[in-house]
Amino acid sequence: MNRAAPAPLANMGEPVPRVDARQKVTGEARYASDFPAGNMAYAYLVTSSIALGSITRMNLEEARGVPGVLEIFTHENTGELKPLKYSAGGGGPSTSMQDLGPKIHHDGQIVAMVVADTFEAAQEAAGLVKIQYQSEQPSATFDSPGVTEEDASKASERAKHLPQAGDALTALVDADATIDVKYGTPTQHHNAIELFTTTCVWRDGELTVFEPSQFVYGLKAGLAQTLGIPSDKVRVISPFVGGAFGSKAQVTPRSPLVALAAKKLNRPVKLVLTRDQGFTVSTYRAETRHRIRMGANRDGKIASFIHEGWEVTSRPDPYSVSGVEDSARLYGFGAVKTQVQIVHADRNTPGFMRSPPVVPYIYALESAMDELAAELDMDPVELRRVNDSMQDATGKPWSSRSLMKCYDQAAERFGWKHRDSKPGSMRDGDWLIGWGCASAVYPTHVGAATARVRLQANGEAHVQIAAHEIGVGVRTVVAQTVAEQLDIPVSAVEVETGDSAFPPAPVAGGSNQTASCCSVVIKACEAIKARLSAPVSTVGSGSGGGGNTLEDQFKRLGVGAIEEYAEYLPPGGKPDTIKKLYGGTPFLGGGSQGEKLMYALGAEFVEVRIHALTREIRVPRMVGAFAAGRIVNPRTARSQYLGGMIWGVSSALHEATEIDPRNARYVNDNLADYMIPVNADIADVDIILVSEQDDFVNPAGVKGIGELANVGTAAAVANAVYHATGVRVRELPIRLEKLLAV
Repeated sequence: MNRAAPAPLANMGEPVPRVDARQKVTGEARYASDFPAGNMAYAYLVTSSIALGSITRMNLEEARGVPGVLEIFTHENTGELKPLKYSAGGGGPSTSMQDLGPKIHHDGQIVAMVVADTFEAAQEAAGLVKIQYQSEQPSATFDSPGVTEEDASKASERAKHLPQAGDALTALVDADATIDVKYGTPTQHHNAIELFTTTCVWRDGELTVFEPSQFVYGLKAGLAQTLGIPSDKVRVISPFVGGAFGSKAQVTPRSPLVALAAKKLNRPVKLVLTRDQGFTVSTYRAETRHRIRMGANRDGKIASFIHEGWEVTSRPDPYSVSGVEDSARLYGFGAVKTQVQIVHADRNTPGFMRSPPVVPYIYALESAMDELAAELDMDPVELRRVNDSMQDATGKPWSSRSLMKCYDQAAERFGWKHRDSKPGSMRDGDWLIGWGCASAVYPTHVGAATARVRLQANGEAHVQIAAHEIGVGVRTVVAQTVAEQLDIPVSAVEVETGDSAFPPAPVAGGSNQTASCCSVVIKACEAIKARLSAPVSTVGSGSGGGGNTLEDQFKRLGVGAIEEYAEYLPPGGKPDTIKKLYGGTPFLGGGSQGEKLMYALGAEFVEVRIHALTREIRVPRMVGAFAAGRIVNPRTARSQYLGGMIWGVSSALHEATEIDPRNARYVNDNLADYMIPVNADIADVDIILVSEQDDFVNPAGVKGIGELANVGTAAAVANAVYHATGVRVRELPIRLEKLLAV
């Protein structure tokens, strides 16, 4: 055991290395673009140079003259593709070339695709496509002329019943101490290292697609619908995904376009987007604004919590995350009022990005908690302790809640008791020192799932499940679960994922994969154990043998292997939920749904150092303590928490997609100008795994962790910046120019 592989505490599995680690580090692991196909053709996209208007003329002659060009696809020859419908994950009709015709809804919209014998020829020809536009003035973002607002509760299914409790406005007026503050978060893009890519191969009327996907069954169904063919004629293969964070969870317009090209040309076609094209062809985290009003008694008990949110979306689509669903439940508020407005602008549709609802909304809440603590002259940790509660303002109870346990362990490790509460009071030479804290919270989702497990007489097991290895280690935790259930070594378990030929699992989003996949394989393993222990008369004639070894049990049954298929349906699922899962519609329960609140929790403490003259900001150390039910593998869990907190620093100090307000265009659409942390930005990150048991959440007792740790970090950093300088920066990211300007 070491820091990277923490020793397991109660209700934790062993920190075994990833079962696919060797494949990944040696290059043996195949990602979507690594699969070969004979006689491959290569595609290159042409995207719009305006954000609003229409195409008046396309001149393709010079492009067609490039040697090796096979075809150029535009809205004029792709009409046979069926409309790509908007879904809650984003990426809807605002980017579907064949649906829009000459209409342009956002900058960087797909307007053509060149296919050639070589990538170089396709790229050259794409640069020679001449397009004339009738341009209109676009609306870029908040406060731009022409944007329109819409009540999210009337436009978005997920926002229909936002939490409300009591008379929050009256309670605010009657409170001893109040705050009324506004916050903002910017557009951010996923920028996974693996670019967006699609390869399509037709054979005997059947389509095979190699594409990085967080939901192969969803991609399979979407392609079938768009192409107008039965879904059993489509197979999606995606064994490894090189980063996704929400950007590869939905069907995007590029996939059916590549499939159509491959069919018409009767040869495989591969498309790999450029980095800048990924900014507009796929989704992103929408920028948000928040107004929070809170009123508290002198003892710190919060009597009123009012959270209003505004989110940018595209012109045609009502995408919304409505994170008040979580912010309004985190503490025992006396009364609650929430509202969310979506702001339609001339942009591509946003989508899920790691911890989509809670990152912006909990940033606002946890910053406001720090401001309320300052107003009350109260320690920020104690303010949270006073408002810690086993039920929310509506009276709904928590299945388990270890928030203050996390705070106590993290505060002790961090040395919080040595903090001087006065802003600007802690200093080391020219460096101002600030300490801040914040809560992390993420809903515990669990999805409908299926799996096939086969146990052989020699003690080897084989698992097939169409889950997704997006970097979190799903193969490893599934292998550990099967090994534990069947009492065999982890090395004896082979797990296959990422193929729509396997039984379906839910989308790899909402941090549900470990809970969902482990729950269903537990069910399959229980069925195998039941067959092993059943009397011979109930399973057929055996061949004798009275021993208790696995080999003896198989001999007694007279078989060489036992295979079981299992289905897991979480509470709230309907009788047709599994059928819908096979059809590409996932079901996720948990979180604030159901009879109890199911959430993972954590506490994060951050130290910042800010140079008194230059206002350079450094983060020398962070401590995070997290409680998430059963931890199947402390090694992979720590890795997820570590990455989440680093992402939180990125969100606090670095990341923002810059938008040209005149042309509604992304300016820094590359990794040179899009700021993210490097090694020099991250020093010591200390992770504490807090032991917790929750048998209510799912059969595996697992709460999601992948999206938890980056939730509170930005607020903790912002609160530390205030403690160091006395300056509140409420608009992320916090950069030195914002401190110099004060």
